[in-house]
Amino acid sequence: MSKVGIIMGSTSDMPVMEKAIEILKGFDIEVEVDIVSAHRTPEKLFDYAKNAHTRGLKAIIAGAGGAAHLPGMVASLSPLPVIGVPVKSRNSIDGWDSVLSILQMPGGVPVATVALDGALNAGILAAQIIGASDTCVLDKILVYKEGLKQKVIEGAKQVKQ
Repeated sequence: MSKVGIIMGSTSDMPVMEKAIEILKGFDIEVEVDIVSAHRTPEKLFDYAKNAHTRGLKAIIAGAGGAAHLPGMVASLSPLPVIGVPVKSRNSIDGWDSVLSILQMPGGVPVATVALDGALNAGILAAQIIGASDTCVLDKILVYKEGLKQKVIEGAKQVKQ
């Protein structure tokens, strides 16, 4: 079974990051969830990022608010794809500090970045990464996408009535 690591800077990020956990579980993808702070637990961050691939992870979703160094630091240390979720935290500058901190990575250290509080899309993107080589996950993504299409079609029918 494929596994995705989901980390965040503090427990206050959990309400946002739960959306990634839920969607991945819906695709029958195992999740490993932890709190890893780039600024308060740098040793843990180094160990987590350097060894994530040895624990069977296929991707890492890292959510962080404020200065939001977590996704970039993990990407600098791990060979796995990293998806950054900027989180609008209480000490944030309307979320823009988080967005820009995750989005503006230097060449050679990519972080896929989703929208502010966009953990749902981060989970879907991680599933799509896994689905590129796992047909069981790919089939579930196809069903999910068809469901999105049907919701729009049903909404259009309701509007016309």
